[in-house]
Amino acid sequence: MLNLCKNVLLRVSSNKKLFAQELRKSIKHLTGDDIRKLKAWCTERFQQHAELIDAAFLAYPAI
Repeated sequence: MLNLCKNVLLRVSSNKKLFAQELRKSIKHLTGDDIRKLKAWCTERFQQHAELIDAAFLAYPAI
């Protein structure tokens, strides 16, 4: 599931609104360690969307 989420985010990364929407959906579909991996990957890969990434992961402060 993590790989699917990554593929979707790569495809929509040029559209800020769609990226934020798909990131929130991805987080809902993942659990525990996969959420941590997704956050690390997004932070590294999509620096231009840093504020969206931070906002999406606010509900998961332990990550």
